Amino acid sequence: MPNAYFTPATFRFLRSLGRNNSREWFAAHKADYERHVREPFLALIADMAAPLAKLSPHYRADARRNGGSLFRIHRDTRFSNNKLPYKTWQGSRFFHARRHEIPAPSFYLHIEPGDCFAGGGMWHPEPDTLKNIRGFLADNPEAWKRATRGKVFSGRMSFWGESLSRPPRGFDPQHELIEDLKRKDFAAGENFGDDFACSSELLPWAIESFRCVAPMIDYLCAAQELEF
Repeated sequence: MPNAYFTPATFRFLRSLGRNNSREWFAAHKADYERHVREPFLALIADMAAPLAKLSPHYRADARRNGGSLFRIHRDTRFSNNKLPYKTWQGSRFFHARRHEIPAPSFYLHIEPGDCFAGGGMWHPEPDTLKNIRGFLADNPEAWKRATRGKVFSGRMSFWGESLSRPPRGFDPQHELIEDLKRKDFAAGENFGDDFACSSELLPWAIESFRCVAPMIDYLCAAQELEF
């Protein structure tokens, strides 16, 4: 039987953190974070490893406490005007084995009160990577349409992110995929509710969500000359 990982206490902690975003409060409630957020998420990541390997042998669900799939709860405030020390959400990325060599798309799962979602792709790729993806897209439109316009993908996935208001420089404004070429992000996914996140259906549903977005991940890997 599938496991349930999160509980209403997960969301109570994250909402409380949003109201009390300080190092002092977090230190006093760190045990609650470990019990209700971090440990269940690490358990989910560990259970994701086998089904993810069936989608692609090149993707990893890394359940290490540090340096793995789970994002740190601490915010990087060095270059931000927002100096609050903690994220009010917990997310995980399931990454390509060669991510340190080549910028690569990831699968993603996000837990946040009122804004849970699963999906994948490339978020805010660097300019050279973005230019490379656009060039590959311009040269390979049919494969992109097969990946993102079929019933499986379009029936569940919605694209995320920003787009240019005008066609990118150097690309044909009349290209059949001009709206896709204008994207700044190549990411897609779907939302789910807080109550659903606390159910035993979450893991099999997330795997199926990853399966739906996998053709786009495969395409982006091809654009980056990565195996899928």
